[in-house]
Amino acid sequence: MDPSTTRLCCVAHSNVLTSFGGGNATSAFRTAALLRRLAEVAPVTALSARFVHWVASPSALDAPTAGTVQRLLTYGPAAPAEARGAHLTTFVVGPRLGTLSPWASKATDIARNCGVPIHRVERVTEYTLASDSPLSEDQWSACADLLHDRMTESTFADVAASASLFDEGEAEPMAHIDVIGRGRQAIEEANTSFGLALSDDEIDYLVTAFTGLNRNPTDVELMMFAQANSEHCRHKIFNADFVVDGTAKHSSLFGMIRNTEAVAGQHTVVAYSDNSSIMTGGTITRWVPEGTDGPSKYTAREDLVHVLMKVETHNHPTAISPFPGAATGSGGEIRDEGATGRGSQPKAGLTGFAVSNLHLPGTAEPWEAETYGAPDHIASPLEIMTTGPLGAAAFNNEFGRPGLGGFFRVFEQTVAGVRRGYHKPIMSAGGLGAISDSQTHKIRYPAGSLLIQLGGPGMRIGMGGGAASSMASGANAAELDFDSVQRGNPEIQRRGQEVINHCWNLGADNPILAIHDVGAGGLSNAFPELVDDAGMGARFDLSAVPLEESGLAPKEIWCNESQERYVLAIAPESLDRFAALCERERCPFSVVGVARDDGHLVLAPGPQDAPGDDRAIDMPMNVLLGKPPKMCRDVEHVAWSEEPLTLDGLNVPEAAYAILRHPSVASKRFLITIGDRSVGGLNHRDQMVGPWQVPVSDVAVTLSDFTGLAGQAMASGERMPLAAVDAPASGRMAVGEAITNLLAAPVELSRVKLSANWMAACGEPGEDAALYDTVHAVGMELCPALGISIPVGKDSLSMRTRWTTDDGQDKQVTSPVSLVVSAFASLDSVEGTWTPELPATSVLILVDLGAGKNRLGGSMLAQVTNQFGDEVPDLDDPARLVKLAAALRALRGPSTSSGNEQSDPSSRPSTRSGNEDDDASHGLSAGSGNERDDAPGHPSTSSGSGRDDLSDSPSTSSGNEQNSAPGHPSTSSGNGAGAVSDGLDDARWLSLSKPGPVTAYHDRSDGGLWAAACEMAFAGGVGLELEVDSVEALFSEELGVLLAVHPEDEAETMQALADHGLADLSSIVGLTTPDRRIHVRTTLGEELINEDVRDLAQAWDEVSWRMATLRDNPECAAEEHALVGADLPGLVNEPTFDPTEDIAAPYVNTGVRPTVAILREQGVNSHVETAYAFAAAGFDAYDVHMTDLQNGRFDLADAVGLVAGGGFSYGDTLGAGEGWARSILFNPALTEAFSTFFARSDTFGLGICNGCQMFAALADIIPGAEAWPRFTRNRSEQFEGRLSQVEILDSPSLFFTGMAGSKLPVAVAHGEGLADFSVRGDLASVVRAGRFIDALGNPATAYPANPNGSPDGLTAVTTTDGRFTAMMPHPERVARNAQLSWTPSPAAEPSGWLRMFRNARVWVG
Repeated sequence: MDPSTTRLCCVAHSNVLTSFGGGNATSAFRTAALLRRLAEVAPVTALSARFVHWVASPSALDAPTAGTVQRLLTYGPAAPAEARGAHLTTFVVGPRLGTLSPWASKATDIARNCGVPIHRVERVTEYTLASDSPLSEDQWSACADLLHDRMTESTFADVAASASLFDEGEAEPMAHIDVIGRGRQAIEEANTSFGLALSDDEIDYLVTAFTGLNRNPTDVELMMFAQANSEHCRHKIFNADFVVDGTAKHSSLFGMIRNTEAVAGQHTVVAYSDNSSIMTGGTITRWVPEGTDGPSKYTAREDLVHVLMKVETHNHPTAISPFPGAATGSGGEIRDEGATGRGSQPKAGLTGFAVSNLHLPGTAEPWEAETYGAPDHIASPLEIMTTGPLGAAAFNNEFGRPGLGGFFRVFEQTVAGVRRGYHKPIMSAGGLGAISDSQTHKIRYPAGSLLIQLGGPGMRIGMGGGAASSMASGANAAELDFDSVQRGNPEIQRRGQEVINHCWNLGADNPILAIHDVGAGGLSNAFPELVDDAGMGARFDLSAVPLEESGLAPKEIWCNESQERYVLAIAPESLDRFAALCERERCPFSVVGVARDDGHLVLAPGPQDAPGDDRAIDMPMNVLLGKPPKMCRDVEHVAWSEEPLTLDGLNVPEAAYAILRHPSVASKRFLITIGDRSVGGLNHRDQMVGPWQVPVSDVAVTLSDFTGLAGQAMASGERMPLAAVDAPASGRMAVGEAITNLLAAPVELSRVKLSANWMAACGEPGEDAALYDTVHAVGMELCPALGISIPVGKDSLSMRTRWTTDDGQDKQVTSPVSLVVSAFASLDSVEGTWTPELPATSVLILVDLGAGKNRLGGSMLAQVTNQFGDEVPDLDDPARLVKLAAALRALRGPSTSSGNEQSDPSSRPSTRSGNEDDDASHGLSAGSGNERDDAPGHPSTSSGSGRDDLSDSPSTSSGNEQNSAPGHPSTSSGNGAGAVSDGLDDARWLSLSKPGPVTAYHDRSDGGLWAAACEMAFAGGVGLELEVDSVEALFSEELGVLLAVHPEDEAETMQALADHGLADLSSIVGLTTPDRRIHVRTTLGEELINEDVRDLAQAWDEVSWRMATLRDNPECAAEEHALVGADLPGLVNEPTFDPTEDIAAPYVNTGVRPTVAILREQGVNSHVETAYAFAAAGFDAYDVHMTDLQNGRFDLADAVGLVAGGGFSYGDTLGAGEGWARSILFNPALTEAFSTFFARSDTFGLGICNGCQMFAALADIIPGAEAWPRFTRNRSEQFEGRLSQVEILDSPSLFFTGMAGSKLPVAVAHGEGLADFSVRGDLASVVRAGRFIDALGNPATAYPANPNGSPDGLTAVTTTDGRFTAMMPHPERVARNAQLSWTPSPAAEPSGWLRMFRNARVWVG
């Protein structure tokens, strides 16, 4: 029998279960990789895997309904043939018993929205293993461990057994802890069995409190108290009194952080009192729908908008289960940003990781010579870095927040007798957001206010996570660690955020009075905090809490940490309007409680009180959140010291290569391309730099709106290893590094705000004292000296891992005091943001804030030579950093008009003939004069008129912007005749270059001058001659920056640095060369290094290549690695038309603005930028949700254009865009409406990314789309976030009229973009509209120029009449040059992509 149609039926309580076979669950390369791992633990010779679906329905499915369900659940590649062998063993993997998968949540939504009457659909994976002999019990267990994540999944012997996933468990009865009868012992026992992590004084406090109340606490109350008062939630150590070496300290740790606000609180709006801090922003043009309850036109609205800042950590869950741990870490931080004030909006994120040694297969690195071991029930560093970043990126991607920055540190070493490292990893999630000035402060709402849960349902996951995160890894029972594991569903969180967006968009009519996210401790922490903020008490109804599962005990209902939830307060009269907003977005909500003014917290079993109620909670608020005993830390210093670093016998080239290979220095591209860096359309600078897209950017920069150039900058800094011997120095260096990174953007130091995330192993000898010293150094000394404050932060103070080996040996890995600093600043203009892209014909200037000390303790050089050293780098004089900030601001000049970043370096004309003698003062050769001055595929740019690209939109800039780019002046005549080459002479190049002489910038950090200079050379595609005083100077990691200037600007730059008191710290250290080699010598002429740039780049990329080989399609990993450092052209910008010419202006000037429906489904996240691009071209763009069509609130007959935007509709469940399409095709009324729209001769449509996938799935009802393919999983089997090169083809597409032959960079962000003609369509006859091209301009066939593997690079198709086009790239996100992470063209002008939207307006007439 065909396994895809095999069905089992059974009854699970009130539901009937029916199974439906599914398709292939693993690709060929993943099957081969899994088979190799299985063969290492058992005699497995073959493997097959298929999906099987369980459908729970109220009654047995009749034949028509079963057929509908079968069609609905037919997606992806067909099921493979079953593995063959002498013996077959079946493993079925599903979600953990008692939970349901995120896939199930979304698939069930699709089915219901398609009108299928089911309760739930769940998916399991059936593995069939073939072996030469039967598997032993141990072998079976070993195979099971490889096939499932024991933290989030369960295994079953067969499909029938997996039906137990639907079993309705019996709820554990609520327990009462007998304090009255047994006193302290009763709570001590509960503390251990429940994993509460209560301290002795907290146990005493609870005994006293409940004895005074003359009743026994329930298990719900104890669990709630433990979560709400955990170190994770209440930061007891940071609020503790300290006695250090017998001397009582006057300030707590938090008090010293608050000191920064007291002395430098300028530009702070909110600090320490909400889910995020807020700094001042400015007046911007919001782009929002006019209405909220139904379809409405997007419109410009001026608003005073401030900037949110928040950085969280999610260390413990990531150690236990990396993917969901990191995913929910990002998701929780996003909710913090959305739940600030009365509602706000997340905007851009950062993600960071610190782990112990990776031990990458195939390597034998010197710093990993010792294998120390780890406990079994936590993930290895390699497992964490293989799947953790995917979890964080996946949540950001699906939610729709770009990931623009972060950090990655690998450190494990025995230092001063202590094994240091990050077995308990650091997983950091942070970002910035936007909040209206009118919404920054919560309202202290009155009694009678309704207390609401918004978002997903509760499940039996994340029990005790707050308490578990407060404990050392390994100190908890494994079962309790499992209980703290979570799972993420970003698509439903997006729905919640859309409701919040609608609410704050109402301004003064915002129904939300106060809002809080649900995170650690679940509702048991969120609701009491929401109530306490208002000075209220409350009565809650336990039966009103939305649940996905049966059989949850009261403590599980109240304390589970199911993600994607918010709690908020509204007035009773706002309920109907709020409910309408939720209905439109399909976002669940429930009124769970009512505020009271009695200061009492009640959790009752039902909506009405009844005599004899056994209340789960009945206690005064001040018992829960009042004044539990304040902690006192009596601690002592421990002096840690190491031997001085010795460089005797050092092989410098060998050490230099090792440093580039070290994961802390090496390319981070494997962490970057998995993330969407363009969503939202407000991104100016991400991690990737230059035409070769090299991951070396110092700073992330966002735009405030779609019309101006104001924005925000964000950067990270950490120097954790230094704390192994000198914690205060590591803290100062972390602050310094964050700021030197941030200074790549045009920031004012006085406007900088910091987030400080503190990690330490408190309780270990010396660690508390070291932490105190570090906080004092930063909070009481450094930040006041810099004039900046720390309005937000987080702590995680159980950074140790303990375990016992099989032979009874106790082991421990202790993290050093670890400060991660995130720096933020508002920018008047993003123009003038520097990158490390090094232009040809440049001089390199080092500003050394270490003043020549070159302390190498804890450096990369020390680590790769298996040493640590005695003296570590430090910021000895904060005034140097202040002077540097002032000098850099002066070097930017009085104006900041420029292109978006440094352009293709090789296009800049050389200003040296090669014959003149070089300045003898720095003794460096200027090269032979053979520098390339033809850009590899040099982009053509047009001068146009300097008009703003959006002059016909509701709000525009003045039109006076300069249109010159840094080194890439506009040269096109604007007649659309074709690409124009750059023929400028040196003088004109200098006259048109941006104000200020600096052309590239990079901070000095890990790997020192050596790593920084290499990265600049990689980004610029040039060679370098470096001259240093010594080996120590080459590898020193003291704070500093590298500036690149044209030789003719050298004197001016050095004088500017001298004018700011930096003369003694500034020196010429290098020159670019044309030979693509990096040559390092000492001032005495000793040659240290002379290596080819490509060889160095290959070493630098090795970690990313090996990680991608393990994680992604190995063939793709090899193809991308082979190109790193290659002497090939990079991206180009060659429009065949003048992008500044507004061809739609004559039509716009008539005042007629045709209606285009910007269609969205749950999970779509690109609608706003899509609407703006069409409005800028002269349309009225309407926000239309699928519920508006389903409920008759919008009629497609009223629109001439239909646009389906990007995102993750239904989380790409059932295939990307397929669920969205099926909600139309399975609905006869919608099928008719769409078919009629497509058939009209006066309509047009555009599908972008997810919308492209949706359009392709609707091809059968789109005239002329008969040959269109389906878009399926990328060849890499990975999400691809890139800036890619696309060529516009000659086609009938109305969008691309007059654009044929243009070669333009464009944002790509998709996981399923492969044009698959094996599923549908015809490659020979499909009408092609665009394709990816490679560096030589040919159709891209190899990765990553072809990011998804489509045949001939196909990435856009159109109908035979050109009215409907589907494309995978995102032109709407890069319609302005300011939105491109690389372009040679002026930031203030439109990019070539705006033309396609204007073309649509011309077509309509």
